[in-house]
Parts: sequence; C-alpha cells; structure tokens
Amino acid sequence: MFSRKCLPARFVLVAIFCAAFALRAQDPDVTADTTVDTLVFKDGDRVHGHVVDQQNNIIVFKSDRFGILRVAQSDAVVIKAEKREPATKQVVAQGIKGGSAKDQAQREKMTIWDRFSPAVLTAKVRDFFGPWHGRLAFSNEVVTDSSHRDNFALEGKLARKFDHDVVDLTARYDYDQTNGAVTTDLAKGIGSWRHDFNKLEFGIYRPTIEWNRANLTKTGFPTEYVLLQQEIGLGLNVWTRPAQKVRVGASENVFDLWSSVHGATHGSRAVESFFDEVEFALPWRMTLTQRGVWYPEARNRNGFEDQIELNKKLTETLSLALRHEIRRRNPDGASPDYTRLKLLLGLDF
Repeated sequence: MFSRKCLPARFVLVAIFCAAFALRAQDPDVTADTTVDTLVFKDGDRVHGHVVDQQNNIIVFKSDRFGILRVAQSDAVVIKAEKREPATKQVVAQGIKGGSAKDQAQREKMTIWDRFSPAVLTAKVRDFFGPWHGRLAFSNEVVTDSSHRDNFALEGKLARKFDHDVVDLTARYDYDQTNGAVTTDLAKGIGSWRHDFNKLEFGIYRPTIEWNRANLTKTGFPTEYVLLQQEIGLGLNVWTRPAQKVRVGASENVFDLWSSVHGATHGSRAVESFFDEVEFALPWRMTLTQRGVWYPEARNRNGFEDQIELNKKLTETLSLALRHEIRRRNPDGASPDYTRLKLLLGLDF
C-alpha cells in the first residue's frame, strides 16, 4: 500500500516523464535519420525541407522552419536528398534553454565542400548572368589504335526570352590532333534573334562567324580562313505547343570569306536557303532539338547542313548531350565538309 505522502511525488515524476516524452516526439531532429532536400540561396544560406513543385521558373519549397516558400529559380537552387543527422540530447537541452536558433543558423551555413558543389556553382553563375540562361559544355577524347587521336571541344551558350523575341548566343571551339598533326582548329560564334510578329509568322536574323586555322583545300594545300555568314529570313510556326514546336522558313544568306590562299583575299556572294527547326520535350527530362538548312543551287550542287541534339538532364544543374552534325557543299566555297558525333557534359544555369 502506498502512503498518501508518496502520491504527490509520484504524480510529479509521471508528469515530468510524459512532458519529456512529448517534447522528444514533437522534435523532428531527434527522430531517426531522414533524407531531406536543401534550398540553397545565392548568399550561401540553406533551408531544409522538401520540393513541392518547380514550374514557370518558381520553386515551391516546404521548409521545416518557415512553411511553404516560393522562390524564383534565379535566386536559389535545390540540392536533392541531403542526409540529416539526428540531434543529440545536448542539442535538445540547448533548444529548451533557447540557444537552438543560433545553432540552427550555424548548421544551415554552407561548408567548404558545399560551396564547390555543382548546384552552388550554378547559382553563382546564374547570379552573374541574371535573366540570361545557358550551358557550359565540354567533350574530350583520346584514342590510340593504329594512330593517336586527341579531340577536344568546348562550348558556351546564352539565351534569353522576351515577350515576342528570343535571343541565343553560342561560342564553340573544336580542336583535333592526329599523330601530332593538327587536323581541326576551329572557333565559331553563332547568334540568333527571332521575333514573333504573331502566333503564326516570325522573322529571324542569324549571324555566324567561323575561324578555321587548320583547313585543307581539295588539293591538300593548308590554308586559313575567316567566314562570316548572315542569314535573314521569314518563317511560319507550323506547330506550337508547350512541349512541341516546329518551324519552317526561307532565308537570304550573305557569305563573306577572307582566305589566306594567294590571290583570294576576300569574296562575297548571296544564296537563298530553306530551313526547319524542331524542339521536342520528351519523357525522363529529355529534349530533342534539330535545325536543318538546304541551299538550292544550279548544276546539282545543292548544299545542306543539319544539327540534331538529344539532351538529358541528369540533375538540376548537370546534363548530358549527344549531338550529330553534318555539312555538305557549303556555298562559301572554302569551308570543308564534315560529319561529327559528340558526347557533351554540360553545366546548366
């Protein structure tokens, strides 16, 4: 039998035990290890939680401390599935005393390893370029069989969309070497400005400059050239959906060529062309883009060029692209024919 003097003490012990159990059950940091997403801002601060949705350049993020957040993709990036360690009894005790806010802020500061992660680097690049979006990609291959070949490609892209205009800028460098001899040393810049007059019609201006320092003429004589091509055209939006776009059109092209061949310092000519452009969004975060150009000329010497690319997003910041390019009988008369197949690893921003 319990004495009446012991009953109040026992009730107090039971109440303390229940309160401690309730605090432990309500604190998410003392539960088992969980995987959470991390929202990384441009200033380095982080917020833990889970991504609810990402569309229209807005990240909807459900955080542990602040509830639902809506952040522009240009202001932050998401690091998926970060492992969060459970808090110890000492951290819980500090939280009860009121010191958890400072500790939580310290834990949410980025480590030195996080600062060099692809997501954080992409956020810094996005901050630098502002409303412009793009990709930095590279490809490298070293092959040794009957010959030794070393191929390297570097490419940077910038794009920006306005209400009725789309601007794209691309810079590319290709370098190939076979048995110590340079076979390709090509720098190329491509610009594109498309203006939509209405939902059906659009105009396009597309300048291209190409500098080839390792070109061979048909007789095998090495030469160097600079080619400037300016394309001005009109087109139709044949199919326009959020995930599928098909465009066709006709253009007038002006080719200006500066060559190191003796007696041929500068040449210029105008040629008509027809083009098509395709943009498809595929399942599994893949996109397919294609652009083909046909130069109808007399004497059965029709020229054409085509580029098709399949891009796969590996993460929010990394992508892998397979690109096939072909060019035959370019109307400028100096640039060589080629067929290229490249695998490119890219950093998107």
